[in-house]
Amino acid sequence: MENFTPVSALTGGVLIGTAAALLLWLNGRIAGVSGIAWNLIARPREDADWRLAFLVGLVLGAVLYRGLSGDGLAIVIEASWPVLILGGLLVGFGTQLGGGCTSGHGVCGIARLAPRSIVATITFMASAIVTVFVVRHLVG
Repeated sequence: MENFTPVSALTGGVLIGTAAALLLWLNGRIAGVSGIAWNLIARPREDADWRLAFLVGLVLGAVLYRGLSGDGLAIVIEASWPVLILGGLLVGFGTQLGGGCTSGHGVCGIARLAPRSIVATITFMASAIVTVFVVRHLVG
C-alpha cells in the first residue's frame, strides 16, 4: 500500500470541510465547485468576487502545498489531450445532469443529509468503480 497516506488525507479532509463550512457560514453558499465556476462564467454578477477568490484559492492552495512540502510531488498525466478534453466534457455534462458536482453533493449535501445528494454521491462512486474496473481490467 504505497499510496496509503492517512495523515495527508485527514489533513486535506479537515481543510476541505473547514472551507465548505466557512463558505456556508460566512456567505450562505454551498461549496459546489461546478456551480461556483459555472455561475462565474455564465452569469457574472455582483457576487463574482467571492466566486473568483474561491476558485483562485483552489489553484493557489495546490501551488502553495507543492512549494512548501519540499517533496516536489511530480504530477504525471499519461492520457492524451483528446482523452483529457473528452473527460473534461463528460465531467461537465455529468455535473449538469446530476445537478451538481462531487464537492457540492458529496461534501456539502451529505453533511446536510440531503437525500438527493446521498443518491448522487452513491451514483458518482458506483460510476467511478465501474469505470476503473473497465479501464484497468477489460480495456487494459
